[in-house]
Amino acid sequence: MTERRLVRVQEKGQVTLPAELRRRLGLKRGGLVAITETEDGMLITTQEVVAMKALDRIGEALKKRGLSLEELIESGREVRGQIIEERYGARPDKED
Repeated sequence: MTERRLVRVQEKGQVTLPAELRRRLGLKRGGLVAITETEDGMLITTQEVVAMKALDRIGEALKKRGLSLEELIESGREVRGQIIEERYGARPDKED
């Protein structure tokens, strides 16, 4: 089981996470974390975990529609090329 540590809630609701934990999780001053209310209290999640979960949800949505991430990226390239050509009259370089 993970070790529990008590921290004090400051006047403006700020909580200081222990330095060792911040280092291990790569949290730096100004970094973002997500706070989720749970049945047992609050869960603090690093920005990277939030991003990975979002990517997983996107992947699931694409899969339900019969698309892959590669197909989505390729369609984005095609659309960008069309926009560049329409707006600027330039043909984008083709990628090999």
